[in-house]
Amino acid sequence: MSGQLPLLKGTVDMLVLKALSWGPLHGFGISQWLDARSSGSLGLDDSSMYQVLHRLEGAGLVEAEWRITENNRRARFYSLTQAGRASLKTQTATWLRYSDVVTALMTARSRSAPA
Repeated sequence: MSGQLPLLKGTVDMLVLKALSWGPLHGFGISQWLDARSSGSLGLDDSSMYQVLHRLEGAGLVEAEWRITENNRRARFYSLTQAGRASLKTQTATWLRYSDVVTALMTARSRSAPA
């Protein structure tokens, strides 16, 4: 299978928080990080990115400040708040547990439950 993967509800917020866990980034920088780490499989467009950032900022999970980019342009740089770090930790644990369970179910070799 190739092409872009559909994004499951709620995963974009978690992925944006993860991108910001490495340090402050502007929206385009977050998109670049996600695109590079997913080999382009997510295909998140710019308007969606800014909607996510606006929602996360409203929820108090990220904060923003105006800075100058490496290209000498003015942009809003986003960073995680303490609440954002806690949310990322919780969401990551839930996602990893969820993906482990789904993977176990999808790779089951028989109908019977393990002993």
